[in-house]
Amino acid sequence: MRIWATTAVLASSWLISGVIGCEPINASSVLLENPISSPAPTHTKQITVSTTEFGLKRVDSKGNVTIFQTTRVPLQEGKSYGWRIKLKDYQGEVKWREVLRLPKPPESWGTDNGENFSISTDGTTSVTRRTQSASGGVIENFWTIAPGDPVGKHRIEVYIDDRLISTFEFELILVK
Repeated sequence: MRIWATTAVLASSWLISGVIGCEPINASSVLLENPISSPAPTHTKQITVSTTEFGLKRVDSKGNVTIFQTTRVPLQEGKSYGWRIKLKDYQGEVKWREVLRLPKPPESWGTDNGENFSISTDGTTSVTRRTQSASGGVIENFWTIAPGDPVGKHRIEVYIDDRLISTFEFELILVK
């Protein structure tokens, strides 16, 4: 037992002498020599909206997409509606978020390509997140009317970097 106690005393005295004999670190000089770098922003330029469009999607024989601007969308299965936003002097990829609010839940929700998509617990709001190449500074999104989509007032909010950049209010109407 004495050997064990002696070993413990000697070991602790060597450890303590090492602490007493060492020089303290000058923390301020270490911080100045090795500054902490922040992650670079995804884009250095403020994104500004040049123009916005909302309405019915029209595709001509050459595949060019135009928007027939309206806030009254006929409830006809297969028709598409949506938005297009032109960003001023912007090229490259854009991460945007779209919030679509309906007057009541549809019979079903769906997306074409399995993108980042979520639905509120009450079924009336969807959130779509997408990274899109802004060719010519343009971003856009369209929805296709499906059976069970509700008539009434709808609202789409589009965000870039958690900043609301555009709001579109429209109404799905019954057609005779």
